[in-house]
Amino acid sequence: MKQVTLKSPFTITGKGLHSGREVTARFCPAPDNHGYKIKRIDLEDQPVLDCIAENVTSTTRGTVLSRGEVSVSTIEHAMAALYCLGVDNCLIETDGPEIPIVDGSARPFVEAIEAVGLEEQKQDKDFYVVKHKIEVADEETGSKIMILPDDEFSVEVKVNFNSPVLANQYASMEHVDEFRDQIAPSRTFVFVREIEPLRQLGLIKGGDLDNAIVIYDSPMSRESLESIAALAGVECPNVEHYGYINTQPLQFENEPARHKLLDVIGDIALIGRPLKGKVIATKPGHGINTRIAKDIRRDIKRQEIQAPVYNPNKEPIFDNNRIRQFLPHRYPFLLVDKIIEMGSQYIVGVKNVTTNEPFFMGHFPQEPVMPGVLMVEAMAQTGGLLVLSTVDEPERYSTYFMKIDNVKFRQKVVPGDTLLFHVSFMTEMRRGCAVMKGRAFVGENLVCECEFMAQIVKNK
Repeated sequence: MKQVTLKSPFTITGKGLHSGREVTARFCPAPDNHGYKIKRIDLEDQPVLDCIAENVTSTTRGTVLSRGEVSVSTIEHAMAALYCLGVDNCLIETDGPEIPIVDGSARPFVEAIEAVGLEEQKQDKDFYVVKHKIEVADEETGSKIMILPDDEFSVEVKVNFNSPVLANQYASMEHVDEFRDQIAPSRTFVFVREIEPLRQLGLIKGGDLDNAIVIYDSPMSRESLESIAALAGVECPNVEHYGYINTQPLQFENEPARHKLLDVIGDIALIGRPLKGKVIATKPGHGINTRIAKDIRRDIKRQEIQAPVYNPNKEPIFDNNRIRQFLPHRYPFLLVDKIIEMGSQYIVGVKNVTTNEPFFMGHFPQEPVMPGVLMVEAMAQTGGLLVLSTVDEPERYSTYFMKIDNVKFRQKVVPGDTLLFHVSFMTEMRRGCAVMKGRAFVGENLVCECEFMAQIVKNK
């Protein structure tokens, strides 16, 4: 799957939820591997913030990104829309400290993205694949988020607000295709009892009955209601019973839970990669959402790429016979058993290391260790298959080493290990020369890496 950006820019204008000021955000196409970034065009030097979890500095009634004294808040609805519509790269230019709240949902962003359309780019998508359970919990609040391995991105949310109006609710999104109609229209919500304290904190100055669900669930005097209405700049509603006091009806019976699910997606988007995994959130909030996103970001930074996923039951792209048609190597120097994955920019190969390898006779008889130079050679052969796949009649070409750089051996490889090679282009091929980065894994552990240049030559 290729990375995706917007076909053309679009603009969203509206109030900032917390500042109450008119804000315009312009969503622009961005190049490959750009990710999501926000530019404050109203400030000197127009600083740019990366939309990644480690830049989250506050989660009170919204997610706030900061770098130094520059910040942007209420980003989660826009992030969720970009993430679920498959946009990988986007530059957002805003003339204020917030993204517009619009109607309190992600629907305006979804509709705008669909109106301008999407454009496929050259680089492959870089998924974060969940391989084991990831979990964070807050004992004080009872909040918990767990992410489990899965082939797709899906989310389940359970909420409980100990309220006679909004008690237990559940929402789910089994596939991102459901986001547009089932999740995106869900609006943010607030309890009447929360409004005055939030106002005193300088928040929700732009909140009103048009961009938030307002829930009345505890007794208040008419004077208190009139005071809150005056703070919000709206006419005091005639409230006689507990319930939702908006004039517009709920989009869904469980709209608050669906909005919480929307917020989870918007915060998970801050890992900077599309995710393959099942998210199960109990009583989520921006604080715990971004905590798990930060944990994933730390894992991403520990390892530039994840170890490839190897399913031995899956049919290989190239088996050993097919590899022999591409490469001239034969026993004892053919060091790739099969190819299990390949894109336009990368390839994944497998080498099963057995005790019968001929080099173990001398390296070393009492403690067999695979020579590092042969791991490099195996990565080069894997890279050769990637290069040869770009030409017609590959059997008429050969690849030759020209240079090897930055070789690092991190762990020994012994009989019984299964080596997974991930080799990718570092630059475009020029004049038959390819610069590639190779990494060798055993399980989740990186055991060897190197950079090399190879040239493709037509056989005489």
